[in-house]
Amino acid sequence: MSLFIGTAHAAGASAPQGGGMEMVIMLLVFGLVFYFMIYRPQAKRVKEHKGLMSALSKGDEVLTQGGLVGKIIKVSDEKDFIVISIAEGTEVTVQKASVNAVLPKGTMKNL
Repeated sequence: MSLFIGTAHAAGASAPQGGGMEMVIMLLVFGLVFYFMIYRPQAKRVKEHKGLMSALSKGDEVLTQGGLVGKIIKVSDEKDFIVISIAEGTEVTVQKASVNAVLPKGTMKNL
């Protein structure tokens, strides 16, 4: 009979089950990695960008996300828009949030 079917043997004692502390420790380590690698740097960038937005004033030279370089000629606080002069007689209205960087004074003259 054992030609095609192997004989079944009873299983020995099973390995002891963990108390679940390993899973809790693993989740805590994962949470710490997530916090320090993803959440904290992103929160820092958001805070810096909000500070940049609140510091915008008339006369600042800025670079927008679309690649426009211009001088701020009007700041609208209640609507979160600014008017940028990109050339003599050419004005563009953009959202404050689209500003990537405030450039040093005189940058437009050097371009």
